[in-house]
Amino acid sequence: MLADKQDLHSTPQSWLKPVKAASSHTGCLLCGSQNPMSMHLQFVADDNRVVHADFQAHDLLQGYQGIIHGGVTCALLDSAMTHCLFNQAIEAVTGEMKVKFVRPVPCRSRLRLRAWLEKAFDPLYVLRAELSCDECLLASAEAKFMRTAGQASS
Repeated sequence: MLADKQDLHSTPQSWLKPVKAASSHTGCLLCGSQNPMSMHLQFVADDNRVVHADFQAHDLLQGYQGIIHGGVTCALLDSAMTHCLFNQAIEAVTGEMKVKFVRPVPCRSRLRLRAWLEKAFDPLYVLRAELSCDECLLASAEAKFMRTAGQASS
């Protein structure tokens, strides 16, 4: 693993820096500042380039009774990994994502997202993400992202 995962609560706030989404991302359903339906996720990065976000789930995200829809869980994990790349000034799209649903994600829970870069073979990137609640892992993902066409390699 390229980054050592840390707990957001144990990370001094001075070590966290906001992650700015790409300007092409303002309409995003998860983080977009220009989308009235946006969940307005806000990510921060620690010194190890691990990105973190806290999110308050609610009943409107429900699939089965009292449980967040699996597609929403996937979207949250995908967004965390995307912001991990934004933190490194990389715009990329998801090519493949494998999600492991460990436990049901309860509606009305306070969720924590975390994502980090595993491998980089520009223009291909492999990332991992986790979704947890009260230190309990609920879902995880591994995904391959491809740098978007027209963006120069760094």
